[in-house]
Amino acid sequence: MEHIVIIGNGIAGVTAARHIRKKSDKKITIISEESEYFFSRTALMYVYMGHMKFEHTQPYENWFWKKNKINLKQGFVQQVETTLKRLIFKNGEELQYDKLIIATGSKPNKFGWPGQDLKGVQGLYSKQDLENVSLNAPNNKVCKQAVIVGGGLIGIELAEMLRSRGIPVTFLVRESSFWNGVLPKGESELINKHMIEHHIDLRLSSNLKEIISDESGKVKAIVIEETGEVISCDFVGLTAGVSPNINFIKSSEIEINRGVLVNRFLETNIKDVFAIGDCAEQREAIGERRAIEAVWYTGRMMGETVAQTICGNKIEYKPGHWFNSAKFLDIEYQTYGWVFAKPRENEAHFYWEYSNHKICININYNKTTKQFIGINTFGIRMRHEVFDKWLTEEKTIDFVLENLKEANFDPEFFKKYEQEISAAFKNQLITA
Repeated sequence: MEHIVIIGNGIAGVTAARHIRKKSDKKITIISEESEYFFSRTALMYVYMGHMKFEHTQPYENWFWKKNKINLKQGFVQQVETTLKRLIFKNGEELQYDKLIIATGSKPNKFGWPGQDLKGVQGLYSKQDLENVSLNAPNNKVCKQAVIVGGGLIGIELAEMLRSRGIPVTFLVRESSFWNGVLPKGESELINKHMIEHHIDLRLSSNLKEIISDESGKVKAIVIEETGEVISCDFVGLTAGVSPNINFIKSSEIEINRGVLVNRFLETNIKDVFAIGDCAEQREAIGERRAIEAVWYTGRMMGETVAQTICGNKIEYKPGHWFNSAKFLDIEYQTYGWVFAKPRENEAHFYWEYSNHKICININYNKTTKQFIGINTFGIRMRHEVFDKWLTEEKTIDFVLENLKEANFDPEFFKKYEQEISAAFKNQLITA
């Protein structure tokens, strides 16, 4: 019986296993060092905040795996021998495979800062990271001050977590405005204000120089590079992005760049070896998408795609129109299509913000044809399938504004503000 081995039990690896099982009776083994059972990584923050217990983050009951004949193995793969189709574990064990799927996800970035490995300094990605946050920052008596380094989505999640336990947070962001490499000016400034309102000490244009140790090897302070300011702290969260977790295959014949290089079928350069999820890097980026996408839904889609191929129906990975969602404290964010930080040639942004500075939209469109290219929404929950359809049908911005209420989960919002949004767009055209 053909043996399919999957390294990694995140959304990509588990989706692949489930879909292979639906289509075949192949032997399946999922390997993970992190946790015995699959859990929702995006829910980790809510465990710390007391909204749920860790077991509530597991979408499947523990009996699910045995019932579906999916073998679970805990262990750390140290080496992949592709010629012999063999994995070697850290403890010396070996495991043979017929087809291998690498789905090892990401790891938090470290940039060689002095003191980055001290006690009380950590990232936020794994189950172990969650456990360490609970130990290092259980409350505001043990942790009187926290510093977060890096202005991305994980950083703001960690800030929200710590603030939920009353821990003061200083947030170092190297950019001049939060996430302004992704968000246009209006949205970025809206989030700056929102964080400050939530009593987060936001330090823009600030880089970490070093982390200072106490006599026991625990963090006691950080130094800001630009000013030399020393900030006393008991906890440092390193959230300056993530990178593919692929160190264990660097000695193998599998080709890598930043991630494991794959073609459109998610195949590596080695026959019967595939890579999916955050650790996979497209040899040629798909459209405007990045070659590596550390996003939940793309991992799931890759898992479904590779399962089809392994079960005899070879298909290309086609992620469709870009979309994503996140939460900035209590403001929900969604993006559909492409809204770049700055409009590209022959593109224009229509930005509208409500007077409470917590609700806004930004629509990107072609100045000549008026074709709708993408939309960012803050504080409004939109329907994915509606924007997906409009992007496919290449609707105009005029059509989108006329029909925006169809995309909204809460039509009451647009009963109040539809005219204001439409008037603001017409005014922008007049004054442009």
